[in-house]
Amino acid sequence: MNTEAIQVRKFYEEIWNKHDKKMILDVLHESFDFKGSLGNEKQGHEGFIEYLDMIHTALGDYRCEIKEMVSEKSKVFAKMQFTGKHQGEFMGAKPTGRQLTWDGAALFHFKNGKVDRLWVLGDLSSLLAQMRR
Repeated sequence: MNTEAIQVRKFYEEIWNKHDKKMILDVLHESFDFKGSLGNEKQGHEGFIEYLDMIHTALGDYRCEIKEMVSEKSKVFAKMQFTGKHQGEFMGAKPTGRQLTWDGAALFHFKNGKVDRLWVLGDLSSLLAQMRR
């Protein structure tokens, strides 16, 4: 496994699944640029921490599972599955207490061994349907 793929695993296993913000310095470049399917665009470590905390507040026991990963030079593509318990307002929906599961994909770009840019696309129609039923 190359350095970039290891960083992607750390991104999901340490930062997202364990909510370990200290790992951000090791994984994300200082100029980190994030664009997500929820319409959020965040720059830098502090901007990303706001997003990370917002998701963890809205979705308890939030987890990211890498289903497939392809690495090429300074890019990694990951096919993902996301889960969490809807415990706070999320995407305009009041908490339902339901366990939510949806698929997504992420494209990582690297600079000097750290994630410099990330674009995430999630299946929002499936997610919204689960919150509305």
